[in-house]
Amino acid sequence: MTRNRWLLGVAVLTCFSRTLVAGAAELNNPRKIRVAITSISGTMSPPWAANEAGIFKKYGLQVEVIATPSGIQGTNALIANEVLFLQIAGSTTTGAAVGGADLKIVATMTATLVLNLAVRPEIEKPEQLRGKSIGISRFGTSLHSGARLAAKHYGLEPGRDVNIVEIGAGDWIVGALQGNRVQAGVFGYPATGRAVKFGNRVMLHLPTLNIPYASTGVSTRGDIIRDDPDLVRRYLSAQIEAIALMKKDRPFALKVLSKYLRTNDMDLLTESYDIQIAKYMQKTPLPTAEAVRSVLEELTDRNPKAKDLDPNKFFDDRFVRQ
Repeated sequence: MTRNRWLLGVAVLTCFSRTLVAGAAELNNPRKIRVAITSISGTMSPPWAANEAGIFKKYGLQVEVIATPSGIQGTNALIANEVLFLQIAGSTTTGAAVGGADLKIVATMTATLVLNLAVRPEIEKPEQLRGKSIGISRFGTSLHSGARLAAKHYGLEPGRDVNIVEIGAGDWIVGALQGNRVQAGVFGYPATGRAVKFGNRVMLHLPTLNIPYASTGVSTRGDIIRDDPDLVRRYLSAQIEAIALMKKDRPFALKVLSKYLRTNDMDLLTESYDIQIAKYMQKTPLPTAEAVRSVLEELTDRNPKAKDLDPNKFFDDRFVRQ
């Protein structure tokens, strides 16, 4: 018995030593990966913060964060193996998966649509949107979902009572609003603050609809989950630690936002931090069936295949749970 305990102790110490050596090797020679964000917004801040604070390095990763114009382009890059992870709306990932892509949500940082429907000054009532246009980034994105939900909330049928128009990034939508190319727009922050400063107003803050929704999070390919689960675990661990740091250290988070949102406007930065990070970003970014079910219900109007599908097929929560 004593010898068996001694052998067990040796085995445990050997395993522990090998882990330390492997960890040291990763720190000295971190794994280089490329990931993408799909909008310039405070919701995309976890990988920025993880890089700025050296957290990715702590987990043996050297991460290049690139930006794509929208979730559609980001999804195409992920499918083409140009990036390994995406910060993206769950609706875009789920829509692609319903269409046959081998993609899954592995984290949900924001479990509702933190977006606003902003309108031009002359639009005083929702009925005045009838026959008008709402600007979004691209079809199939969270902004598209937000525009549809906002229109339906006011009893307006998208495509019949109101037009939904592709514009591009949030600031482009604000520009289209100013030029009267569209009479309303759906976007997050800091675009909302900029739109209001130009004299537009927020007609609907979508979180007030109390709809659980797999909004911004992390998605990846099924083959990465199957073949390299340790990479997924390390990448998400770094992001969760970065979220905790941002919630705890407001000055650090504001500095990160200022750098990557490319503004020193403290009103815009404070609004982005208070709403997108402090209030709505989840400390534990756990994907849920309830939040994905709302995505599938909204997708059904555009893709009948989404009807009655099991929401559990579109996410993998084990890494966040671990």
